[in-house]
Amino acid sequence: MISVRTMLIGLGFAFTAYLAARGLWWSLPVPYPLVIVVALIFYLATTWLCLFWEPARRPAAAAAREGEDAPLTAGSRGPATLPRSAAILAVVTAALIPTAISIAVGVDARQESYATWYLGGIGALMTIVMVRRRPWFAWAGLGLLSVSSMILIGPVAALSLGLVGSLVWVAAAQLLLRSMDRAARDTARLAQLQRAASAWQASHVVRQRERRVQVQRALSVAGPILTRVIATSGRLDDDERLEARLAEGRLRDELRGPRLLDDAVRDELDRARRRGATVTVLDEGGLEGVGDDELVAIRARLAETLRAAGSDRLYIRTSPHADVAVTVVGRSDSGEGMSDEDAVDLWQEIPRPPAA
Repeated sequence: MISVRTMLIGLGFAFTAYLAARGLWWSLPVPYPLVIVVALIFYLATTWLCLFWEPARRPAAAAAREGEDAPLTAGSRGPATLPRSAAILAVVTAALIPTAISIAVGVDARQESYATWYLGGIGALMTIVMVRRRPWFAWAGLGLLSVSSMILIGPVAALSLGLVGSLVWVAAAQLLLRSMDRAARDTARLAQLQRAASAWQASHVVRQRERRVQVQRALSVAGPILTRVIATSGRLDDDERLEARLAEGRLRDELRGPRLLDDAVRDELDRARRRGATVTVLDEGGLEGVGDDELVAIRARLAETLRAAGSDRLYIRTSPHADVAVTVVGRSDSGEGMSDEDAVDLWQEIPRPPAA
């Protein structure tokens, strides 16, 4: 399947060849035919070099890093930047061809169609240079064409025989290229916003699902005892009061540190509370980036630590330290005259497991 890019290059090739061929259709004898042939060959070689020479392509991301206004349609997504040497050669061609053709055909034939083809030919060349993202070179070449043609055949003749058309081509190419780049930047920003909106929506759905799971778990934990409280109008016996305190503790654990919990950890927290210990579990964001396998290992170490603990008060907190995942601190009622530091009877740091 022929792409639009290939079709445009083919049209440019055919159009420049047609303009150059007009220079060989002499209706009168010319003084220096060899100069005309050499000028035409030089023009075609330069034009087709500017049309077909593709430099090594860079990724679009590398071009975008150069600045916000970097052309997003450059490279594989559009016309690549013309090498500077080819752009300079095009400007030299625009300076030499009008003079060479005018000298070769003679003073009397300078306004003939075979002598003024360069007005459209150089305009087409500068349009190619403009499309290949060399605007300063394109306007410089067009300026040289304008000055030389007005000197050689006069301003009125130059404007009426094709100079205006060349100016319009180059200006239209620049406007079209700017519109393409602006549309590409707007499309890229829109795609970025759409990705951000999709990510936010996905995270919102995940948070909703997590909240739903937490609510269901809370109902399963606290539902039976709440039902009993309502049924007895708050008149609970000692065992029921203990179950209510345990349910409250479980509910706090589920809300404050769900990533630290599994069945083994929940059982050990219940055991500690049943023997009279006060337990505080806090996940303050120290486990971001920890995978599921690492969490399993951390929970296993935490359950083992709680199983061996005999403190009256247990504090379980995630750690922001790069090497420590969870810190478990145990404190017991100290004897009279002992400092608070002496009351710490458990200090356990659970390290982060090495990444697999």
